[in-house]
Amino acid sequence: MFALRQVTSTTKRAFSSSAVSQAAKVAVLGAAGGIGQPLSLLLKHNDSISHLSLYDIVNTPGVAADLSHINTKSKVTGYVPANDGLKHAVTGADVIVIPAGVPRKPGMTRDDLFNVWLLIATNAGIVRDLATAAAQYAPKAHLAVISNPVNSTVPIVSEVLKKHNVYDPRRVFGVTTLDIVRASRFASELKDTDPKNVNVTVVGGHSGVTIVPLLSQCPLSFSDEELKALTHRIQFGGDEVVKAKAGTGSATLSMAFAAARFTDSLLRAIVKGEKGVIEPTFVKSDLYASDGVEFFASNVELGPDGVKQIFPVGKLSDYEQELINAALPELKKNIEKGIKFANEN
Repeated sequence: MFALRQVTSTTKRAFSSSAVSQAAKVAVLGAAGGIGQPLSLLLKHNDSISHLSLYDIVNTPGVAADLSHINTKSKVTGYVPANDGLKHAVTGADVIVIPAGVPRKPGMTRDDLFNVWLLIATNAGIVRDLATAAAQYAPKAHLAVISNPVNSTVPIVSEVLKKHNVYDPRRVFGVTTLDIVRASRFASELKDTDPKNVNVTVVGGHSGVTIVPLLSQCPLSFSDEELKALTHRIQFGGDEVVKAKAGTGSATLSMAFAAARFTDSLLRAIVKGEKGVIEPTFVKSDLYASDGVEFFASNVELGPDGVKQIFPVGKLSDYEQELINAALPELKKNIEKGIKFANEN
């Protein structure tokens, strides 16, 4: 526990809150995986959570037993598919976080994950089935989707909920927080500043060129050369991890941190009723609907019902406008791919 005392205030906010008048059941689906385990560990420290419910196809009871020994108040339970495990895991959940899925391999983009048509072994199929369970057993839950490709899996979740007549666009989120975390870290590293003081707005989507960092709006200044290199690194930062892990996985620890931060922000809004909680997230949005882009990541104010307000992207530099122009057609294709999958499968 001594290490936890040394983290920054930003990090603390990712997995800790002050005393609350009530607490929530949070379900993590894919809890025994590379993201799911560290994410569950971080969430065990969040005292907005009274019940941490873990589900995966294997090993979840062991993960739950391990976490249950940590001396924080929340109860931890673990489920596998047997004995209606998924049903029990999500029933009554206020928030469902979905990191389940297969990781990327070297040379594979997030979008490539969508093209491995092995039904339940694909991220698309996994997310479809988990969303179906959420629709049936936790229709009022807030769903935070981590499973890649987020640009397509969020539309899949939305379509599934529509089919069950329980769709509320305010309660479905694509977790893009890792892009913001990376942008803050990379920009600060370049300028030798403290990342906790550098907030970089990142809009668009959550893969490659659909990730658009608005560096002109951050407190640092960059040369044209630095700007292009930094933008590329933020867009393709995940490739660094995939390459460094040499085929054994993708970003898990940093993604878990980012997901814990987003979950905490969501809980602060829906459980504590905190005002002015703003997080970037990929949601149903009208910002670029005229371009055929139904979902878009931007800063969103969270409230008791989920999305309270979607903020516009603000003033853009000419370079950032070019990035938006390049992102929109890719986003449109990704979204359409997700909707098509949901409707055909």
